[in-house]
Parts: sequence; structure tokens; C-alpha cells
Amino acid sequence: MNGTLIPATPIAVDFWSIRKAGRARLFFLSHMHSDHTVGLSSTWNRPIYCSPVTGRILHLRLKVGPWIRTLEVGESHIMVLDEVGKETMTVTLIDANNCPGAVMFLFEGHFGVILYTGDFRYTSNMLQEPALKNRKQINVLYLDNTNCHPSCILPSRLQATREIKELIRAHPHHQVKIGVYSLGKESLLVELALEFHTWVVVSPNRLELMTVLELADVFTCEEEAGWIHGVDLSEINRETMIRWNQLHPTIAILPTSRPVKVNHPNAYVVPYSDHSSFSELQEFVEWLRPCSVIPVVKSQICQTYFQQYLSSEPQELPESRLPKSVQRFMQQGRGQGQQMPTEPIKLVARHPVPRGVSFESPEKCTDRGEDAQDVVDPKQSCPDGFASSSQGGPREC
Repeated sequence: MNGTLIPATPIAVDFWSIRKAGRARLFFLSHMHSDHTVGLSSTWNRPIYCSPVTGRILHLRLKVGPWIRTLEVGESHIMVLDEVGKETMTVTLIDANNCPGAVMFLFEGHFGVILYTGDFRYTSNMLQEPALKNRKQINVLYLDNTNCHPSCILPSRLQATREIKELIRAHPHHQVKIGVYSLGKESLLVELALEFHTWVVVSPNRLELMTVLELADVFTCEEEAGWIHGVDLSEINRETMIRWNQLHPTIAILPTSRPVKVNHPNAYVVPYSDHSSFSELQEFVEWLRPCSVIPVVKSQICQTYFQQYLSSEPQELPESRLPKSVQRFMQQGRGQGQQMPTEPIKLVARHPVPRGVSFESPEKCTDRGEDAQDVVDPKQSCPDGFASSSQGGPREC
């Protein structure tokens, strides 16, 4: 799992084990990929803060409607950190350019400034996001390091989409199977449907998701209605390729940067990814110049690659310990979801950010250099407790 308990705060992001959550009191969900929802089930009984789109998917899949607290993307929300309203923090949601509803969280409070990217695909437009463009000092950057190795060279999604279209045009008499995860690549399927003027055939469960996402009306469950099919990625293998081609000439396209192989001449892997490439990660970290970087994927080390981009400016230290009122808030009400805050007390308007994105499930670049080491910058400007990651665990792809 890729959840995080942020030290010296009551904040948990994508972390859903109450038994291990300690003093966490505010639970945030960055997006609905399965490796970020481990432990989250219909029995959950605490407020979940997320984007509106993620809230709709969460309601569909887990039926936890009473606990969903949606926060608008592109706005800053002031949240109380104690029972008397003395201590507050600001959380700003930023479009993560990953799967539908995926966001980054920018937290600001007594603990300093923390940016948690979740899963994200970097674009230079992010640097114009009002919450980031003023170049405020980031004390801690929790970074999506899925592709954090120099060997992870990826085309843009625009380039990958063009390659997919060229493959389809090169097979005008074939049916096309597009391998997708349970959540992801819906916008790619929409683009292909509009480009080739055909319905996209999907399963009933996926069609229900498309309805919740309020996508273009290009999907159907009728097998004979269209010649492009969105199928589960795991369904594409040598045996199914042989069976499909016995019925009708068929190609399969797997839009993924994962190292997958299907032993069939009509199966094509296109490196389409919703995670940032290595060079994009470098550009992002160099621009932000945080005090320290902590990997979201705990099983992969990445800090060595960004050491040169960390801030060298002396910064004012946040308080070295929790305010007493926040300590009391974090200590009270263990096991009692009703004592958690339910709504932000104030909204600070920011310019809205674009939300139409294409996306896919988490991917993992397994080719990692042996010389990478767990290095965190021990600068005086960084708060105690921020210089190391917490919970470990394998990444689910």
C-alpha cells in the first residue's frame, strides 16, 4: 500500500488502517486506484476528504456516502485542527493529471508546507497553478516515484495516443481490443471512439462507471455495436488472442509503460503512462526546490536523484512540537469516528484548474539502479520527523 501518516500532524493520506493510524484524525484520499485504497471498505466510519469525482466513484464502489466530504479542486480549504478553533491548516487540491478525480494535496499549517502528489503526470501547466506559482518553500515533497529511474523514458500521452491511432489505421479490417484497468484510460477510449466514429464496447460494470464519470455517450454493452472494445488488461494473453482471431481478425493494444509481454504477433504495447517520466520528475523537483523528498512508493528509492535540486536557502523552522490544542485533538476520540471534524470552516477561492485528463492504473518501472540509496537532506530548515518515510509496503500495479 502507498498510504502515508504525515509526522507531527493529524493527517493521513491514502492510509486506511485504523489500528495503525495512531493519532491521525484527518483522512484524505488522493484517488481511487486500488493500491491507494487498501483497507478502505464499506465498514469505514470516519470522514474521507477527496475531490468531487473521487467522491462519486467512492460512493459507487464502497457505499460509504455518509462519510464522504468532497473538496473542490483549485480552491483552498481552511480546516480546524483542534476543538476550540485556535489551530487551523489550509489544504489545497490540485489536479494530478492522472486518473479521474486524482488530486495532489498542498497542506499548510504549524508543520510548515507539505505537498503530497499521490499519482501524477507532470505537465508544465502545473507550474501555473495558483497554489504553486508563488514558489512558496515546500518543506516536504511526497513524490510519485513510479518511474524514478533514468531508464524510464516515456513519450507524452499525446505522442502515445498518436501511435495507437496509427496502429488502428494500419489494421482497417480488424477488431481492436484496448487493455485497460478497472479505473483508467476512459478518456483515451472516448478519443478513439470520436476519431474512428464507432461505439466502444465495455462490460456492464465499466459502463456504470462511465455514467458516474459523466463521459461522452460513446460506450455500450452491445457486443456487435462497435469494433473497438475496452477489455481488462489481464484478459489479453496468447490464448485469448488466438480465440479472438479465430472469430474475427483482431489486434490488441496495451497502453502501458509496465514491462508486459503477450506472445502474439497481433498484440502491441504502447508506452502510454499517467505517471511522470524520470525527466519530468527532475523538472518538477528542480522547479519546486523542496527541503526534502519522500517517495510515495516506499519500495523504490528515489531521493539520490534529486539531491542536487533540494533547497539550499535557510528557512524558518516550524514549531518543533505540536501545539497543545492539536495534541489534545489527536489524542481524543480514538475509535470514535463521530468526533472527527466533518467540514472545512472556510473556503479561500483560487482560480479553477482544468480537469479533463486521460489516465491509467499505477505502473511500476522495475529497472532501478543498484547504486540508488535512501538519502534525505538533513537541512536545518526541515522540521524534525520529516526526513524519512514511514509505512513501507509493495506497490500494487
